[in-house]
Amino acid sequence: MDLSQFTLDNIVTGILGFLPRLGTAILVFLIARLISSSAARLIRRSMEARKREQEIIVLLEMLTRWGILALGIVLALEQLAPGRFSSLIAGLGIAGFTIGFALQDVAKNFIAGILLLIQQPFEIGDEIDVAGFLGTVLDISLRATEMRTRDGRRVFIPNGDIFVSPIVNFSRALRRRIEISIGVAPDSDLDRVARVTLDTIAKNVSGVLTDPAPQVVFSHFGESSIDFKVFYWIDTGEAGVLQAQDEGVRAIKEAFEDQAIEMPYPTRTILMAEGTRS
Repeated sequence: MDLSQFTLDNIVTGILGFLPRLGTAILVFLIARLISSSAARLIRRSMEARKREQEIIVLLEMLTRWGILALGIVLALEQLAPGRFSSLIAGLGIAGFTIGFALQDVAKNFIAGILLLIQQPFEIGDEIDVAGFLGTVLDISLRATEMRTRDGRRVFIPNGDIFVSPIVNFSRALRRRIEISIGVAPDSDLDRVARVTLDTIAKNVSGVLTDPAPQVVFSHFGESSIDFKVFYWIDTGEAGVLQAQDEGVRAIKEAFEDQAIEMPYPTRTILMAEGTRS
């Protein structure tokens, strides 16, 4: 070490050259701190306006604040010692990539869990159809969503699978359309069949709506019947889908029996030819 370099002029020159970098580093840190605080407050106000859970608000607020602040600290240190932190950042990037690749499923489910909790396409207690499972949501965590299927099974679905799958939320549908397929005898009076069917649905199904009105559509000729479908909408607040469908089938069967409207079973006629004996 050459002590002759530590002269007053060199020290003063070094200090004067370091002060601008120090000022820039302090400015970068203060700006990052300001941005992190503002972004965290914005996240909190947005989440509170949407009435999200307090735990999710705190988590997102913390991730936003410390993420921006950590970036600001790295940039500020880079101003103090240009090039010294590039290798460190590169090493951290490689390590982060390696860890991220090894834990990609965990990270994917964690991030998907946060996004699901923010967007809330469903809530606890909702009946949904997602990733091939139909049931009621019991719990939503950062890793998986717990559901109880209609046959009583408990299913834990990774949030990553849910996030990339179509989600059907039945609980948020205030109105649902019911469809019932029926067949009547080919010689039936179709106008009378339609009239009896619509009158039966209107009077005997819980929660049926008049707008849109129930509708009968004759679709095609079967082997031994004329087939048609009846469509009607229900208010899900008054009746469930299964209940409305069950009531519709039972009521139509009873009405057709009372009105002597035949619903034939498929039949076949077999002709036996007597063989010639030799």
